[in-house]
Amino acid sequence: MPAEKPTYIQIHPADNVLVALTSLAAGTPVNFNGHSFALFTPVEAKHKFTVAALEPEAPVYMYGVLVGKANQPIPQGAALTVNNIRHAADDFKLGSRKTDWTVPAAADAYRQKTFMGFHRADGSVGTANYWLVIPLVFCENRNITVLKDALAAKLGFAKPRGYESEVDDLIAMYRSGKTAADILQADLQPSPVGQTAKKLFENIDGIKFLNHDMGCGGTRTDSDALCGLLAGYITHPNVAGATVLSLGCQHAQAGILQEEIKKRDPGFSKPLIMLEQQKMGTESKLLHEALKQTFAGLMEANKQLRQPAPLSKLCIGLECGGSDGFSGISANPALGYLSDIVVGLGGSVILSEFPELCGVEQEMSDRCVDEAEALRFMHLMRTYNARAEADGSGFYANPSPGNIRDGLITDAIKSAGAAKKGGTSPVTAVLDYPEKVTRPGLNLLCTPGSDVESSTAEVAAGANVVLFTTGLGTPTGNPIAPVIKVATNSAVFSKMPDILDINCGTIIEGEETIAQSATRMLDYVIEVASGLKQPKAVILGQDDFIPWKRGVSL
Repeated sequence: MPAEKPTYIQIHPADNVLVALTSLAAGTPVNFNGHSFALFTPVEAKHKFTVAALEPEAPVYMYGVLVGKANQPIPQGAALTVNNIRHAADDFKLGSRKTDWTVPAAADAYRQKTFMGFHRADGSVGTANYWLVIPLVFCENRNITVLKDALAAKLGFAKPRGYESEVDDLIAMYRSGKTAADILQADLQPSPVGQTAKKLFENIDGIKFLNHDMGCGGTRTDSDALCGLLAGYITHPNVAGATVLSLGCQHAQAGILQEEIKKRDPGFSKPLIMLEQQKMGTESKLLHEALKQTFAGLMEANKQLRQPAPLSKLCIGLECGGSDGFSGISANPALGYLSDIVVGLGGSVILSEFPELCGVEQEMSDRCVDEAEALRFMHLMRTYNARAEADGSGFYANPSPGNIRDGLITDAIKSAGAAKKGGTSPVTAVLDYPEKVTRPGLNLLCTPGSDVESSTAEVAAGANVVLFTTGLGTPTGNPIAPVIKVATNSAVFSKMPDILDINCGTIIEGEETIAQSATRMLDYVIEVASGLKQPKAVILGQDDFIPWKRGVSL
């Protein structure tokens, strides 16, 4: 007979709580380290319960680190809640370097493998070939939309809209005299997937039209950072060229953008079209010129072809959103194992979301390759948290209601699991927003915990693929980098197959090891990077793009 699957797990030997792998009733017997006790309360799947009674102020450990303290006496076998524990994390200081690590043996099987990518003049390799159309200031958003309406469908880059036939059905019911109650009870049938026009430029993956609400009216720090972020997108290996619309009088000046481009690529040679409305005059002059020059740029970009590239040219963004109590024991460790393989092959990975590194600062700073990087990391963490606290909301406020509902009841619990995405390799560089990756290995990038702001920044830093773990389900994507959605549990993978790509619930169910899940994921990444498969976010046209206003965002 097959072995009985475990119903709870201890993540680290130092932990004084266990994680329920399935919902457990009060009175359920627990056998742990040679001792037996019965659950004092029911414990929902993904939530934690005590292995011994805790007195007020007693520490709570998970992943081997402090993640909370008891607010009140907690009986043995009782579920942890937002009422009986609160966020707590150990302080951190400059420590000794702990940079020894072992490249996973699985890396050997990938050393001779390649992906088919677009080779750029600066030596980087793209996993896609896009043209960007972007505004320097929000005043140009309408003109960007006009260009999108004019170009996308005609050139074969528009996504099928869908749902029009459902609206036709609703209109027909209304006209036939149906009541609101009738309409609410109606069973709408899915729209047939419409055929899009054949792409005119076969070697271009798409034209991406970005909008944002920045560039003027805010702080100069934010407008300068916006220019740096946009420069990261323009110089990105997945971008063949760009059209930039400027009003002219805004804080985010074209000259600042050009300086930021040179910082990231001193020999920049991609087609770059910069048009200023206040110089050109009428809207039609601006848009006619934008159409002509963009079309000519697309003709040039279409000449580029995919060619083999080593896996060292991968730069993978590590992201999570809608996290749950299984994130830190399934999908995130699998990403960590994949990260170690990619680093072992000479590639780069980016771990961001600094509010979700709260509680593991000592470990991450000790893993920095030198004291300068460690000190920079600690400075960014302390400064960011202090700014948040000054506005009445420190890192402790990061977990969302959904996180809490699914077992992440303190920021340190969430953070300790989120950090697992970074694997075990040394930290080669610490970057502040919106800096670019220049060193292979594990890079730490200061961003908010907000997943779209964070993934937007990771791509600007050079991520040519993003791996995104989720326990609750999120459709997040990016305009220019494929975002691969990884489910932490099989239930959400089955419930939301239209937005999720890979299931790591197999780890929870004992059907697959972390290493097996990681290599399966890496095989999929190579296919995506080669243009052989499209993640769901790409298929749906989920082009999320939110620049970070350096004011507090968790």
